[in-house]
Parts: sequence; C-alpha cells; structure tokens
Amino acid sequence: MNPMDLSKFEKLKALGNLPSPKGVALAIMRLTQKEGASMAELARIIKPDPAFVGRLIKAANSVNANPGRSVVSVQEALVVLGMPAVRNLALGFSLLSQHKEGGCRGFDYPRFWASSLACGIALQALTLRTRVAQAEEAFSVGLLARVGELALATLYAGEYSDVLRIASNVGQAGLVDLERERFALDHRYLTAAMLTDWGLPRIYCDSVRGHELCEEALFQVGSREYVLQQSLGLSRLIADICTAAEAERAALMPRLHALGERIADASDDLTQLCDNVVREWREWTAILGVAIQAAPSFEALAQSALAQDAAANDPPPESASRLRVLVVDDDRSIRLALRTLLEGDGYEVSEAANGREGLRVALDAQPHMLVTDRVMPHVDGMEMIRTLRGTRLGRDLYILMLTTLDEEDRLVEGFQAGADDYLAKPLNPRMILARLRAGQRIVRLLEERERDREELRRFAAELSISNRRLEEMALTDVLTGLPNRRHAMARIEQEWAASMRSRRPLACMVIDLDQFKQVNDIYGHDVGDAYLTQVASAIRGAVRTHDVVSRTGGDEFQVICPDTDLQAALACAERIRRAVEQSPIVAGARRLMACMSAGVAEREVSMPNADALIKRADEGVYLAKQQGRNRVASPQSRATR
Repeated sequence: MNPMDLSKFEKLKALGNLPSPKGVALAIMRLTQKEGASMAELARIIKPDPAFVGRLIKAANSVNANPGRSVVSVQEALVVLGMPAVRNLALGFSLLSQHKEGGCRGFDYPRFWASSLACGIALQALTLRTRVAQAEEAFSVGLLARVGELALATLYAGEYSDVLRIASNVGQAGLVDLERERFALDHRYLTAAMLTDWGLPRIYCDSVRGHELCEEALFQVGSREYVLQQSLGLSRLIADICTAAEAERAALMPRLHALGERIADASDDLTQLCDNVVREWREWTAILGVAIQAAPSFEALAQSALAQDAAANDPPPESASRLRVLVVDDDRSIRLALRTLLEGDGYEVSEAANGREGLRVALDAQPHMLVTDRVMPHVDGMEMIRTLRGTRLGRDLYILMLTTLDEEDRLVEGFQAGADDYLAKPLNPRMILARLRAGQRIVRLLEERERDREELRRFAAELSISNRRLEEMALTDVLTGLPNRRHAMARIEQEWAASMRSRRPLACMVIDLDQFKQVNDIYGHDVGDAYLTQVASAIRGAVRTHDVVSRTGGDEFQVICPDTDLQAALACAERIRRAVEQSPIVAGARRLMACMSAGVAEREVSMPNADALIKRADEGVYLAKQQGRNRVASPQSRATR
C-alpha cells in the first residue's frame, strides 16, 4: 500500500468506527500478542464463552489430522489449531456476531456472511491440498477476505448504499473505481490494511488484496504467493456459486474449472472438494445462525455442463447427421440446383458466388465439405482451395472440385492445390451424392481422430495429476501429515542456497521427544502413534508461518527457520517446548504429558554445507539431554558465554 492509503486508514481507525473485535475476542488477541503467552491462559479466557468453545471445537475437528478421534475439549482444540489460528477465529466470529445486520440498506448482510463462510471453508479445504498456508489459519483468512466491504458499509452507510446500487450494473471492477472516486479508498486496500493492523502475516494480506485480480500477473507463477492468491480467488468463486441464484450458477462453472486448472493440487476432484465445502458450509451456517438459500450440488452442475457440452460438440447419430456443405460457383442456376439436391439428401447448405465470398462464408459457416467450381471471377476456386488449406479450418475440409476441363495437367494442378476429388460438368446428381457420401467417411474419420486426440490429452492430464499426488505422498509423513525427511533435506538445501546468496541468517532446530520409547513399551504403538500425532500438532501450532516443520525420524522433528538468527530461533524453540509441555496427550482414557529436548543452530560462515548446520543443531539436542531434558540448548550460545 502506498503512504496515502495508509494515512487514510489511520484517520479512519482514529474515528473508532471501524469493525473491530470485542469481548472475549479482544482478550484473546491481547493475550496472543504477549511474548510467552501460554495455552493454559488462553483456555481460561475461552472457557467462560460456551458459544465460542463450540465453534472452536468444530473448527479443530475440521482440520484434525486424526479424523478417527474427534476433538472434544478446549485444550485439545488449542493443540490442534495453535494460537495464531485461535486468535484469527476469535476475530472473525466476533465481527460476524456484531455485524449480522447493519444500517447500510444496499448491503446484503446475510449474503455477505454466507459468502464469507463459504470462502473460508473452501480456502481451508484447498490449503489442506496445496500446503501453501496453515489450513487452521486459512479459514479465518477466507472469512475476512471481504471485510473492507463491511467496513465501508459500516463507516458510510448511506453513501455506500448508493455506490452499491450504481455498481450493480458495472461489476466488481467498477465497484472499486466508484469506491476510490467517492471515498479515496477501495475495499481491497481497506481489507489489507485492517488485516495488517490485526497482525495477520503479510503473505495473507497481499493475497487478500490481489484475489479479485487472478488474471493479472501480481506474483510469479508457481510461487507460494501466486498459489495462495489463486486459491483465494477460486474460494471466492465457490462462495459466489453457493450464494448465487439457482439460474445463475451454471454460467459460473466454466470459470470454476479454469481457475482450478491453475492450481495443480486443486484440479483433481475439484467437484468433490466443492461438494464437501457445501456440506460443511451448511453446518457452519446453522451453528452461526446465518440464513442461506438452497445449497447447490456441484456434481449436478458439472454433470449438466458435461451434458450441454456433449450436445454442442458431439456429432449426432449417422441417420440424423446434418453435415454442413458450402457450395461456391459463379453460376446461380448451378448453386440453386446443388442446394435443392443436397438439402433433399439431409445436408445443411450455404453458398457463395465467388472465391472471395467463399472464404468469408467458410469462416462463418465452418463447413465439413466444400463443393467449388475451378474457374471463377475475383478469387478463383484454385486460389480459394490453397488459402483454405493453409488455415486450421481448411486442413480437415473435404473438397470436391467441379470443372469443365478434364485435361490431366489441369486435374493434377487441382489436386496439388488441395482438392480431394473432382467431378466434370455437366453435373450428374447421382455422382455428386455418391462422391459426397464417400467424403462423409473421411470427415467422420477425421472427427474420430480429433476425439481420440482429446482423449489422449485428458489421459495425459490425469496421469500428470496422479504423478503429482504420488510425488506429494513420497514427501509426506503418513502418520502426522507433516513433510518427511526427504522433503526436509531438499528444503534445507534450498534455504541454504538462498541464505548464501542473500547473506541473510538461517537457523535450524532438531527436536527429540524425551522418554518416547517408554511410551511405546508401556502403552503400545497405538498410543505411541497418537502421542506423535498430537505432539506434531502442538509443534505445528507454535511455529511461525514461514517456518518449515518436518518429521525426520521416529520421535525426531526438524524445524527450518529462514531469515532467523540464533536468538530468535532459541525463542521460537522455547515457545514450541512450552506448547508441547502444556498440551496433554489424550489416548482413549489415558492422559499423558509430553516433553522434548531441542537443539538450535544458526548458519555460520565457516560451515561448508547444510549438513553441518543440522549436525550443529544435533549437538544442541545432546547438550539439552545432558542438562536434564525438557529444555532448549545451542552449542553456539554456550560458546559465547
């Protein structure tokens, strides 16, 4: 945002009328901004609010990595979601409860919240596939992606109602222009400014600001920012289909699939993902008391679109076929005779009086077959045939040339120009029909070839999707859902190279669970698996957005911290240690406590490669174990004391 926009936002904020969190949500946001805030303190704030407790548990079950066991308590929900997600959920739900209605008559409050909920649920589902963001936070990002519109409706109720009325005829881009003209600020920038002010990471704020501009090159294709922007744009479209009138939904489906194709992990089973979103959307709107109209079935919409495409593109059965024939001849009586003959045999006929007109009509009528005189004024038949054969349309066209000359050289010249067959004048009706029926077989073969090509293209696309899914499975730990050792090694090499180029800091931490072998030996591997899964959730909830968490061994985890020096990494490791320590492990009737030892290291100039950095962090784990476990240590910090 440029300084003028920020200045305008600060003035609006100073008025105190912007939508903002209240009550429990405000207390949660204040607590989570404090360094060293604990899950226990957060639970004490949340428990007195039963409505928020229910919504929190519902949200935790939506992203629970262990779907076989439901989350049933506040503590478990906090472990699964982590502090940043809880803060953002509190913010979103607080705004929803305060602004279900308002004074802006032209602003559809129920539809706004219904759409925002659908957008949040859809973005959460997409990020579970793409992993470009924490799925726990994605719900809130989608929910708040249009909060700038709500803010304008709150600040300028009467004026914004007029703007919306005018904009109903010019679309979303026109709305932005009208907002800038009237308020010197538009809802895109206001949304990003509000999210920034509330402490959401910059990548979310940038993606929210750009999600209405998916066709514009705001971010590098394939980058994390690009995928998040496109995912949010796709989520917004899913929400638009959910809240659109039933008659308008089908028209939005082609764009849905076009946007889905830009996100590799979203295009596979996109219809099923959307229907899952709809089911969860119904549940959330019921919980929050948001009115919705009849929810769509994306499967039914997709089937309807396929049926329409098939009707438009597939040829009818042979008996009902109406192949298109273009007749080009400068003799009007011949054109009339051919039209009468061919229409009587079931062809759809168009005609032209010379080669120049024939080229124009061919582009409009898209014929399957061409019957043309060899010699005509202006552009003659030979020149027209050569021109058509040079176009995509003309390559598959069956061409029958009419001629009064049957000298061998003239006929050879016609075939070299691109004619498929010839017929001498005067015309014999039976011979014309026989030649065209022979041409039908060629036309059908060409159509079958094109269908085969399309089938091969679809097969190649499906194979590409399957390969991507297999590649993702090869890089993911099945038990915890975290990236595995192979992914961790590849990623730290990338971050090492980036750190060397930019001369920015890079830190790494190795985490080893204390006494985990005893858990397996005493309680069995089922409990051990639950222990690992819940500890992984606690670690994931305590790290920052740009940190990379992986499970690299049985009870060993690794966290890569880009752009992070040693002191910041030690603080992050201590926050993770407290999160693990304060998160009880629930396995059936058993409640166990977990603890961990972490080693932290920062890249040094003397280190030859990333392996040396990991080895240094391993030394920190050894130090932490020596000092009594359940602590964070670094050989580098010890050396400086």
